[in-house]
Amino acid sequence: MSQTTNTILMIRPVNFRMNEQTAVNNFYQEELHLEHSKINARAIEEFDHYVTTLKNHGIHVIVVSDNKEFDTPDSVFPNNWISFHHDGTVAIYPMFAENRRLERREDVLVTLEEEGFIINNVVDYTSAEEEEIFLEGTGSMILDREHRKAYCALSPRADEDLFIEFCEDFEYTPVIFTAYQSVEDRREPIYHTNVMMCVADTFVVICLSSIDDKKERKNLLKHFKEDGKKVIDITEEQVAYFAGNMLQVKGENDEKFLIMSQSAHDCLTQSQKAQIANHCKIISSSLETIETCGGGSARCMMAEVFLPKKN
Repeated sequence: MSQTTNTILMIRPVNFRMNEQTAVNNFYQEELHLEHSKINARAIEEFDHYVTTLKNHGIHVIVVSDNKEFDTPDSVFPNNWISFHHDGTVAIYPMFAENRRLERREDVLVTLEEEGFIINNVVDYTSAEEEEIFLEGTGSMILDREHRKAYCALSPRADEDLFIEFCEDFEYTPVIFTAYQSVEDRREPIYHTNVMMCVADTFVVICLSSIDDKKERKNLLKHFKEDGKKVIDITEEQVAYFAGNMLQVKGENDEKFLIMSQSAHDCLTQSQKAQIANHCKIISSSLETIETCGGGSARCMMAEVFLPKKN
């Protein structure tokens, strides 16, 4: 089973701005003092340039436009509400912010079927919202599809019991820990695992210093070693520039790329870039507005499609 896909689903924003409902526990968000229409226009420009960059490298990007029916400022981050799996199963996830629940759309599945993908089954976890229990897709969990391991940094958006239920349903071994960031003079849980960690086919980019519990850190390193993955360690400061928010994808002829934002790329050291280059090429694109207001980056904008295709 492959760790990387050639097909990505992305949602083009129409109402992008800083989401006040997510800012309560996403400490990477900042207010841009501009009219919402200007912020949205900048976000669309960044989005379109990013999509073009991916397509130019032979990556298959399916773009679905958001619509103005609901107020969905974070719709550009679809990987939090949906994931697509090799056996034709789709998972739908419970979201922390009420306005993010409005991002979930049936027509996305119709679009994928029109593109020739097979959907056999939908597993819907959204009823957990009634009990204030959340698990925000591949933001909250990093899936090592090849080795059937799922990594989860617990937070208000990643519930341990629901994560274990997901692992049982999809046959993954759960690997649980907590990652922290410094906010003023306190340590707060990082809201999504994919902000501080990226699992590629032969390597891992991770901020080990964000994991305060030494036992948890040691356990993670044991799993990476077992699976023959090279560890590329990043700093907490680099996490703030979204250097953990990366995704490995395939282009034409199965060439592999690590996708990241320009700010993530620029904050990496020469040594870190060289270590990544030993495994695959880097693609970066400027996502400054989306990162500043949305508190998410390149990885969050891509929902990987692993569904089987009709012959």
